[in-house]
Amino acid sequence: MFSFLKSDPVKKLETKRNKLLKEAMHIQRSGDLKLFAQKMVAIDQLEKEIEALQAGK
Repeated sequence: MFSFLKSDPVKKLETKRNKLLKEAMHIQRSGDLKLFAQKMVAIDQLEKEIEALQAGK
């Protein structure tokens, strides 16, 4: 009945992924490639979670 009030977990993960992508871009531009690589691993994990959630729908 009130399903429109429930937050969408995919949207939350996509928002988090977009935030991490922006951070990674700034980190890459600053030249810290180790931290950039860590951010990219986190982004990759989020993308896998998003794909799993979308496949489950």
